[in-house]
Amino acid sequence: MIRFENVTKRYPSQSHPALEEIDLNIERGEFVFLVGASGSGKSTLVRLAIREEVVTSGRLLVGGHELRKMPQRKVPQLRRQVGTVFQDFRLLPNKTVKQNVAYALQVIGRPRRAIRALVPETLEMVGLADMGERMPHELSGGEQQRVAIARAVVNKPPVLLADEPTGNLDPATSLEIVKLLRRIHDSGTTIVMATHDNVIVDQMQQRVVELEDGHIVRDEIGGSYVPKVVDARDREEREAERLEEDADRPAPPEDPPLGEVHALDDWDDDAEDLLR
Repeated sequence: MIRFENVTKRYPSQSHPALEEIDLNIERGEFVFLVGASGSGKSTLVRLAIREEVVTSGRLLVGGHELRKMPQRKVPQLRRQVGTVFQDFRLLPNKTVKQNVAYALQVIGRPRRAIRALVPETLEMVGLADMGERMPHELSGGEQQRVAIARAVVNKPPVLLADEPTGNLDPATSLEIVKLLRRIHDSGTTIVMATHDNVIVDQMQQRVVELEDGHIVRDEIGGSYVPKVVDARDREEREAERLEEDADRPAPPEDPPLGEVHALDDWDDDAEDLLR
């Protein structure tokens, strides 16, 4: 479903790669937690998988498509197959809950009849059946994240990527969100979730992939949130070796600018009447 083959991602402004020589294979139907300290590469890995960023070297395949070679015009098609949820919700502030969810269907050209059926069905699944007419600012943080999840899964994508979806929520609300994600996973959706929440990871006991300084240092089935203990001397030696390698390595060419890409770029503003 998702395969990283010797993937490295460098940013021109950084001396070290954000990800370096990553090999990772995520099979259909898995639930995978990405863990690690801030700056370890978790969010970069997620952004690469939705083509918000492009790999510097190596191969990245999602659903059999190699993203490095994918033309920009085909990126929206990719995102129809990959739902995404972020820490900051990314809801449209001037649209109701129903309209926010409806956009995900409008952009792929689903007929009005399907939109009218799928939106209420999905809102009921996430526990917001009676909140369709509310505006985002009228909702709690947990409710806003449920709307974001509803928008991500209303098209029933085979893959859902979640980047710190509970980062702005209290522990009780976070647990409810993850229970919702587990129900979505039980329906057959592959889920990859980047998180700092050790309680959730320990309770779920799913596959855990731990990143450190852009490298995978642990890949454990039925794992818990146990940061890999690295001896301080080993860490210093590894850092010294990396500095030597950087000194000997020629400066990499900068990636050609792609422009800022957002999942909502191709969405228009004429959907207010879809649910009337």
